Amino acid sequence: MLICINVTISDKQLSEEKDILDFIEDDYEGVIINCNSLPDASNLFAAALQSSLSYWKYMGKKGVWLRILKEQADLVPVALKARFCYHHAEPGYVMLTYWIPDGPCLLPSTGTHQIGVGAFVINNQEQVLVVKEKKGPSWCSGIWKIPTGFINKSEDIFSGAIREVKEETGIETSFLEVVAFRHAHQVIFDKSDILFICLLKPLTFDVSIDTTEIEDAMWMPLDEFLNQQVHKEDQLSGKIINICMNMFENNHRGFKVEQLTSKLDNQITHLYSLALEASPKEQSPESIR
Repeated sequence: MLICINVTISDKQLSEEKDILDFIEDDYEGVIINCNSLPDASNLFAAALQSSLSYWKYMGKKGVWLRILKEQADLVPVALKARFCYHHAEPGYVMLTYWIPDGPCLLPSTGTHQIGVGAFVINNQEQVLVVKEKKGPSWCSGIWKIPTGFINKSEDIFSGAIREVKEETGIETSFLEVVAFRHAHQVIFDKSDILFICLLKPLTFDVSIDTTEIEDAMWMPLDEFLNQQVHKEDQLSGKIINICMNMFENNHRGFKVEQLTSKLDNQITHLYSLALEASPKEQSPESIR
């Protein structure tokens, strides 16, 4: 007589019976592999990776994130052979991903944009803080321009603008407003590029240049700055300077910055927006008079 017995194996038992890589679950039905517990030997890693992928598929997981440290570089070909894909690289590691379900991968892509800042700084004598760069595209060689640069990782837009001015010219400033931003595509490494133009208030006035990047810097009379050929011929440059001047003369409103906390990630963030004017009900009797 044939007797059938149904045996239920728990998920925990299944993971213990197989050689499953150490991992944690993310918030999107995916898994993040613990890079610090990867086997040193390529053959052991290959076997554990295949067992893990089978287990995660059984569990209904979707995306798999695999960080391989610099000292574990021998494991990268093994992961690629298992059909993992490159996602991004940083100093010290490379990130690979695997999409388990059939159909297109829905994992977010790596960073697609680089962020830069330009600082328009003008003093009470209507002199603009300008720099002449040592390096750059041939079209801007010898041109006096506003300080520009890329913001650092985990740096805010307003902080980046203040830092760039300080590094290039030695001038201390305070942030006033975001004047405008320019969005371009297929720039460095085919990434898109966003440049935020900021209006800053000078707090000091003695110029001291960074000779590694800047050939020269100075306070230039506004008329002389505007009469440069580049501002007459280039629509974008001319438009930006025009907006900056209207901001300086209080004929145009830009974006102020406000520090807020988000419950989505419990992080402090900065919101750039037009300053709201107080309604008649919110105004004091003195301000109404």
